[in-house]
Amino acid sequence: MEQLLRVAPPFHNLNQAELLPIANASRKMTCATGQQLFAQGDPSVHFFLVLKGSVRLYRLTSDGREKVIEIIPAGETFAESVALLDKPYPVHACTIDVVEMVLIPAVVLREQIRRNSDLAIKMLANLSRRVHRFVNDIQMLSMATAQQKVAGYFLAFMEEEGNEQCLHLPSSKAVVASRLGLQPETFSRVLGRMKEQGVIREEPTQLVVLELGRLRQLRDG
Repeated sequence: MEQLLRVAPPFHNLNQAELLPIANASRKMTCATGQQLFAQGDPSVHFFLVLKGSVRLYRLTSDGREKVIEIIPAGETFAESVALLDKPYPVHACTIDVVEMVLIPAVVLREQIRRNSDLAIKMLANLSRRVHRFVNDIQMLSMATAQQKVAGYFLAFMEEEGNEQCLHLPSSKAVVASRLGLQPETFSRVLGRMKEQGVIREEPTQLVVLELGRLRQLRDG
């Protein structure tokens, strides 16, 4: 379990004695596609580390539709902020595909943070990174056109992956469309136009960016 936890940035450099109490209290779980992990308003008993697959965090609109808030890929943690604050989960969480994850008890995390200032700093750094991502998301979602939103999302995702040539969409096109506040058919039309213009090429497992400068122009309108 210790080696699994070290995938997560907050736990990278903890020594064995520091990580052992968290590892002993955590458990690994495999979840089927479409499995609900928690609902909005549930008590935050755990926070989670995704080892394989991806998870969508979402809220329901007044007419019952899902609005995707965030897509959590492998190697990322989520729900740590409410676990630290002992607050209810503010969103729903559901697996996008088959997911392997580690469930980390919130009460154990809070106890270890009280004892270990280094862990507290690492958790704050990880949360700060997430806040920075949300600020970028707000800017992206405020863009005027669907084309700007899609191009902005692709560029931000490539920057996060550290790859300026290819990107692997973290989930289905419908989920990405919801993440951008678009209808799936709108997202598909924008993607089709980008392919026709020679900006990107779609392959079975990834999108290849052929004209990075042009993609930036589309984002900037």
